[in-house]
Order: sequence, then C-alpha cells, then structure tokens
Amino acid sequence: MSAAPLPLHGGPDGGPPVRHDFSSNASPWPAPAALAALRRADRRHYPDPGYQALREHLGAALGRAPQQLLVASGGAEAIRRLTLLARLRGVPEVWVPTPGFGDYAAAAQALALPLRRYAAVDEVAEGAAAGAWVWICDPCNPTGRGLSAADWATLDALQRQRGLQLALDLAYAPLRLDGEPACPTALRGRLWHLHCPNKALGLTGVRAALIEAPQEIAAAREWRDQALALAPSWVLSAEGVALLSAWVEADVTEYLAQLRTRLRALRQRQHRGLLRRGWRVEPSDCGFALWQPPQTALAPLLQALRGVGIKLRDAESLGAPGRVRISVQPVAAQRALWAALDAFKEQAR
Repeated sequence: MSAAPLPLHGGPDGGPPVRHDFSSNASPWPAPAALAALRRADRRHYPDPGYQALREHLGAALGRAPQQLLVASGGAEAIRRLTLLARLRGVPEVWVPTPGFGDYAAAAQALALPLRRYAAVDEVAEGAAAGAWVWICDPCNPTGRGLSAADWATLDALQRQRGLQLALDLAYAPLRLDGEPACPTALRGRLWHLHCPNKALGLTGVRAALIEAPQEIAAAREWRDQALALAPSWVLSAEGVALLSAWVEADVTEYLAQLRTRLRALRQRQHRGLLRRGWRVEPSDCGFALWQPPQTALAPLLQALRGVGIKLRDAESLGAPGRVRISVQPVAAQRALWAALDAFKEQAR
C-alpha cells in the first residue's frame, strides 16, 4: 500500500530560497518580545513534562482552569491528536470546512473516519449525525472570512440538540483585521479551542499550540487523561514553552494591535496593485485572501514567479481551484510582485 501524500502548505517547498513569500499567512515581522523570550529559553534542560507552570500561567491570562489546557507541538499535531481522540471516543464522522486547511481531512482519512465536507453551516445542520466532530476555522483559512451570528446560532442549537463536538481553530484570530468574532458567549465553554500564536507572532519555525478543552470535557477525567496520554513525552520544546508564555504578555498583546494597524495599511496598497492588474479578490476579514488572476492557467504564472523568488499559494489543495491565496507583505515585496507580474504579462503577448 502506497503512503498518502503529505498535505501541501505555503512557505518553503524544497526549492531555492523564497525571497518574497506571499504563500504563508504568517506575519512577516517577528514579535520582538516573543523573539527575546526565545533567546532566553533554557535549552540545557528538559521542560517540566506536565507543563504545570505554563498551564497555570496561560490559564490565568485566558481565564481558564489549568486542567482545561493541553499543550501541543503546533496546530498540525493538535489536529492529529484531537482527531485520534475523537476516533477513540467513538465519534461517527468528521466534518471539515471547504475551502479549508487540508490537515483536518488528512487526519480523519488517516484514521479511516467517515469524512464529510461543508461549504456552509446549513449543510452540517442537514446532515450531521449525533455526536459528530465538526471542525470550524474562524476566520477561515484560506478565505479569511469569519462565521456570521446566524451560523453560530445554528451551531449552538446543533451542539445542544445532537451533542456535536465542535472544534474551533483560532489560528488566524489575532490576524483578523475587520469585524468581530460572533460566537455566543454561552457556547464558548462548550467548544474545543485551538490556538496557534506562532503565525501572528511571525515565528512559525517554533512549533507550539494550545488546546482548550470544553468545560464539561475537562471535568470528565476519562477524556482529559486520554487526551494527555495521546501526547508524546515533552511534546513542547523549551522554545515552545517560551513562545506560549510570551504570547499572553501585555507587550505582545500591544504588538499584535500595532501589527493589525500596519497590515490594514499594507492590505489597501497591495489590493490596489492587484486590482489594477485585473485580479479579482474574494471578501476577507484578514490580511490574506483568495484571488483569481486574469489568465486562466495558473501553473505557468506560479512557475514564473517562483523562478524569480516569489511564491503565491495555489489554493486548489485547499478546495479553491483556479484561485491563489495571497497574504499581505511589505512594500518591497509588493514592488517585486508588480514587476514580476508585469514582466510575465509582457512575455505572454
């Protein structure tokens, strides 16, 4: 039996270095306070295998009991572990958003769990079995859009009536530039939450994530112990501990607010440049969005751009064929993109 292919991602691809990376959703600027915390990380010793001090620190900042919190070595590992936990607990099926992050489906398929895809929450309402596991990404990757209040009201009712396990991926919540989260306060305590702050902190090379278990799950010792048992020993490195610790500090919170202001200005400039060149954009609440170029053949364009050190993200593997996901980048990168796009158009004449 042949091995399943690895999910495709933005960022490095095994080729020459990427000079201007529009394919990753991470902030292009590392958070200074988080970077300083990484430099102070104690690499000489194992972290506490129970991460008790870290979980207490995060719990105090987030208003959660430490026993609700599980650390993970990144969002992808957390998705795999939670899907395995769901499999062992007997969930009948897994629902994943489309377009959406490919690891949700890959994790379910690896465990032979029935997989259902949804483009709208109404499809979950129509077809989800009792006790199903439902992944939600808000704002969603790759669209950058958040769920509406009506969508959340539907999910709230479904969770109460059918006992759905709702897992909310908040990887891009710190990068939301427009609007506000619409999840009802009463529902938040009944959700799984996944935080991946390395994207917003511009430090994706440090693998670290945080899982919040629903309050009733955290109170059920069997679930909690099984979730802990599925993690390898020392799942989080010293650098990961430092990153998560810094993430909730006041200076990092202030930095993220400044980052969003900076990204809004850059987004306006970048959108103008693409729109002038005939590209069409889909609505997004974030600094990344799905774009459709004026030419129909994506491969030659992406290959030409990659040849001059510029990378865009082909969104076909994310469930959006014919489109690319483009993140907001600094002015120098934008200028390089304009020059490369104009040169490609000239050569195509």
